[in-house]
Amino acid sequence: MATLVTRRSLFAVAAAAAVFPHAAFALSTAQATTLVDALVGDINKVIGSGKSEAAMISDFETIFDTYADVPIIARTALGADWRRATDSQRTRFVTAFRSYVASKYGRRFREFIGGRIEVREAATVPNGVEVRAMAILQGQSPFEVSFVISDGSGRPKFINLFIEGINMITSERTEIGSMLDRRRGDIDGLISDLEAL
Repeated sequence: MATLVTRRSLFAVAAAAAVFPHAAFALSTAQATTLVDALVGDINKVIGSGKSEAAMISDFETIFDTYADVPIIARTALGADWRRATDSQRTRFVTAFRSYVASKYGRRFREFIGGRIEVREAATVPNGVEVRAMAILQGQSPFEVSFVISDGSGRPKFINLFIEGINMITSERTEIGSMLDRRRGDIDGLISDLEAL
């Protein structure tokens, strides 16, 4: 079995480590795999449901809220600007970010209609466990979908996602940073933009 401790994995868990510098590393590969099995099962149900796009996006938002450590992902995406945000802004940002990311990645998973995701293997990485799966789609070569799982917030949740090597944390940190720059650092403006997406 090839090692899962790749450069992209180390970047992902390093971002989480900045948030959980003293997290207990009690999470086992079996626990992480159980979580991802359930997560993938729910994703497969949605992509095979035949529902409308709007209904699927709603389902994906529920899935994201259930299985992802949304506050940590949101905090990491906002980066250093999180420290200057007020408590109210933080709460509103997490809520807006949840809907934005669920919609964005829900549409990506919707492209998997007619296919399925299969969990393959897992390995411990710094600050968590990476669980690697394969997307098996009709008329396409299989490609990798990976989840980094952490229990740093008290329960196993995924803190990063890779689809075909694209790192959710890196992508969203770049995207949120660009949106904030366009607003000249105005966090309220950023939140309004996210809410409008």
